[in-house]
Amino acid sequence: MIKKISIGLLILTLSSSCVSKKIYNDLENQFANLKKENRSISDENAALLASKKQLELDKAALQNKLDDTNANLAKVQADYEAAKNKMKVMQDSYAALEKNSNEALETNMKKNRDLLAQLDAKAKALALEQEKLNASSQRLKELEDLIAAKEASMKKLKETLSKALNGFEGKGLTVEQKNGKVYVSMENKLLFNSGSWAVGTEGKKAVVEVGKVLGDNPDISVLIEGHTDNDPYEGSGPIADNWDLSTKRATAIVTILGENKKVNKQNLTAAGRSEYSPLASNSTTEGKSKNRRIEIILTPRLDEISKMLNEF
Repeated sequence: MIKKISIGLLILTLSSSCVSKKIYNDLENQFANLKKENRSISDENAALLASKKQLELDKAALQNKLDDTNANLAKVQADYEAAKNKMKVMQDSYAALEKNSNEALETNMKKNRDLLAQLDAKAKALALEQEKLNASSQRLKELEDLIAAKEASMKKLKETLSKALNGFEGKGLTVEQKNGKVYVSMENKLLFNSGSWAVGTEGKKAVVEVGKVLGDNPDISVLIEGHTDNDPYEGSGPIADNWDLSTKRATAIVTILGENKKVNKQNLTAAGRSEYSPLASNSTTEGKSKNRRIEIILTPRLDEISKMLNEF
C-alpha cells in the first residue's frame, strides 16, 4: 500500500510541475518517513510471524504435553479405580475372613476348653490310679518280701530236717524242697511191713525226729499222705482196700507226731491217696517200692499271704 501511495505521489509530482519546492520537500520527507515506517512495519510483521510460528510450535508442544498429561491422568484414574476396586475386594475378603476367623477361634477355644476339662479329668483319674498303683506296688513288695521270707524259712526248715534225718540217708528217706514246700518222703520199707499200718522201730525214730523239728516250727501246716502201689490189698481184718490202708498208715504217722507236745495238732492232716499218685511205674518191682510210701508235706501258713492277695 505504501508503494501505491509513493507511485501516486510521484505521478502527481511529475504532472504538476507547478507544485512548489516546499511541498515537494514535504512530500519527499513524508515519503521517506513512510518508507521507513513501511520497513519498520515489515520487520515487525516478520517478527510477529516468527513469534506466531514459535507460539504455534509452543502450542503444539504444550498440546502434546497436555495430551500426554491427560493420557497419564486417565491411566492414573483407571489405576486408581482398579486399586479402589481391589481395595474393596480385599476389605470384603478381610471382613469375611475376620468373621470366619472369629467364629473359628471361638470354636477352637471351646474345643480347647473341653479338651482341657477332659485332660484335667483324666489327670485326676490317672493320679487316683497312680495312688492305687503305688499302694498295690507297696502291697506287692510286701507280699514278695513275705513270700521270700517264707521261702527262706522253708529252706532253713529243709536244711534242719535234712540234718535231723541224716542218719536215715540210704534207708528210703528223702528230703526235698519244691513249689514252696518241703517234702519228707519215707518208703514203706522204713516204716511198715507188707499190709500193715503199724510203724516199725526204725521208722518211728525217723518220724519222731520230724516231730522234733515241727515242734520248733509251730506255724507249719503238715499234710501226711499215705500211698500204695496198684497191687490189690489181700489181707484180712478191718482193712478194706488200698484206700483204707493208705489212710490208716497216714493216720499212724499223725499219731506219732502228735505224741510230741510241742506239735500243734491243728496243723496236722492225714490223707490216703491209695495207688493214684505214683512216683514211678508200677510195672516194675523197683517202681512199686517207690510208690509205697508216706509223704510228709510241710507248707508255711499262708494266712498273711491270702489276706494280702484279697487286698489287690
